[in-house]
Amino acid sequence: MLEAAAGRLIAELEKRGHEVLRFGAYDPDSRGDWAWGSEAAARAVAEGEADLGVVCCWTGTGASIAANKVGGVRAALCGDPETAAGARRWNDANVLALSLRTTSEPLLAEILDAWFATEPSSDPVDRANVAHLEEIS
Repeated sequence: MLEAAAGRLIAELEKRGHEVLRFGAYDPDSRGDWAWGSEAAARAVAEGEADLGVVCCWTGTGASIAANKVGGVRAALCGDPETAAGARRWNDANVLALSLRTTSEPLLAEILDAWFATEPSSDPVDRANVAHLEEIS
């Protein structure tokens, strides 16, 4: 079940024309656990190898926690399209975290639509909040 859901995510991203870098369970040369895979994906974003990242685990919570441990990453656990759009707009989120348990195929498409269609806000207040995130330790 978990593998099928992750496979649908990869297929949906590729269908949309995205180059998918595989980490964790989908990279035969690395440890398959969610914490290691999420860290690797987040590092790819932080180091500029990828523009945006998508991480997932059964609930999405652990994947988002692991990704957020990487400096420069702002991972957001999103269960609906409005949250995904808000995460991109107001938080300049660069990693989307998903629950493989609760994200149906139609909902996945809606979340990805919102995620990729929304640009970060240029409002000075929003930019100041995002900048402050880097200052918090």
